[in-house]
Amino acid sequence: MGKFVLMGIAFVVVLYAFIDVLQSRSSDVRTFPRPIWAIVVIVLPVLGALGWFVLGRPRRADAAGPGRRPGPVAPDDDPTFLRELEDKSWSEQMRQRRERTSGTAGSAGAAGSASAAGSAGPASTPADPADSGPSPDDRPAEDPRD
Repeated sequence: MGKFVLMGIAFVVVLYAFIDVLQSRSSDVRTFPRPIWAIVVIVLPVLGALGWFVLGRPRRADAAGPGRRPGPVAPDDDPTFLRELEDKSWSEQMRQRRERTSGTAGSAGAAGSASAAGSAGPASTPADPADSGPSPDDRPAEDPRD
């Protein structure tokens, strides 16, 4: 029984090595050309497979090949993705600010009386220099009822 298990394991290792030889790029194979490695793996099954894994198989860095670009793996590693998130967040903040300011512009009389009473309300001088006036991008939101 143990003999069959060892033979089965050897068969699987040799089969894996042979398929790996066939799927490797010729330019990435080390030591011998790819067809020689295929013959070695078939003629000397266990030794050929071990030789392939140790001496012939492409290294990981070589295996990536010219088709793969080094770069971010996850979205949070990608600077473009992070920039887009910041842009969306900034756009959302600006939209909320426009809605707030357009909502307070309609009640200017109430805000004027509140500032005359001495309390600083939303119609007072903005603390943020970015709030000093409307920018060309600040367009009033269209009323869906019109």
